[in-house]
Amino acid sequence: MLVLVAPGQGAQTPGFLTPWLDLPGAADRIAAWSDAIGLDLAHYGTQADADAIRDTAVAQPLLVAAGLLSAAALGDALAANKPGAVAGHSVGEITAAAYAGVIGDDAALSLVRTRGLAMADAAAVTETGMAALLGGDPEVTVPHLEKLGLTPANVNGAGQIVAAGTAEQIAALAQDKPEGVRRVVPLKVAGAFHTHHMAPAVTTLEEAAKSLDPADPQLTYVSNRDGRAVTSGAEVVSRLVGQVANPVRWDLCMDTFKDLGATAMIELCPGGTLTGLAKRALPGVRTVALKTPDDLDAARELIADTASAADAAGA
Repeated sequence: MLVLVAPGQGAQTPGFLTPWLDLPGAADRIAAWSDAIGLDLAHYGTQADADAIRDTAVAQPLLVAAGLLSAAALGDALAANKPGAVAGHSVGEITAAAYAGVIGDDAALSLVRTRGLAMADAAAVTETGMAALLGGDPEVTVPHLEKLGLTPANVNGAGQIVAAGTAEQIAALAQDKPEGVRRVVPLKVAGAFHTHHMAPAVTTLEEAAKSLDPADPQLTYVSNRDGRAVTSGAEVVSRLVGQVANPVRWDLCMDTFKDLGATAMIELCPGGTLTGLAKRALPGVRTVALKTPDDLDAARELIADTASAADAAGA
């Protein structure tokens, strides 16, 4: 069974969109989305530096646009052999919701533009940030973070938890690591996402969501909130709204992939982060990360192999 996943903020790197714009129709699609949301996605994806694309209001639409663009590049292969499940990490959930048919691509770009701006505004109130903790036992790490006033904002599995809080709290964490944690790595994000610091953004998104007309997912949609498969389009949207101020439980998403019988995973552009976690948490699951269009052939081969294995198992 194939799982299609979309990465979250921090996956972007300068120029990562450049090779994708050479695909037929890609530049026109990016231009149309740019006009619709008032943000030059082509510029930010090809020419802007790391600081410019670190801006939450820029990074989030850029990631959703790149994810949808790469999914479209696999259109025929995925149409013939549909994924058994879809999911996204943090803002990647909007990409996944669009791919699952809950909202259209244009609506997804509009929603993520609102999300990025609202979260940037919320982040500007207090200097906050996030840091990844590598290694350690969650039962030891989580209480230690709470003692420092930090939130375990992303519980990613495979020995990784992301802490979020004020700049002072993040600095204190670097000097006072939980027992067993090997490294504390600051992330390329501009706020304490998935914490109470983002509460004002929830209010903005609640208003924006009123204009949506969601359909029920056409594929199994696995939610960050608790790793459960959500079958109602309205519930998907409700979770997308609340998600910005609640922790991401990617560990539970991966548990669900395992329970569903996942044997393969493709991570949409800019891939690498989620397939990296899967290699440690889901041994035996074949993965392809879409970093450039050069990875499309490997993804198509994996899709075909997974479909052939499923047919053989059902024979």
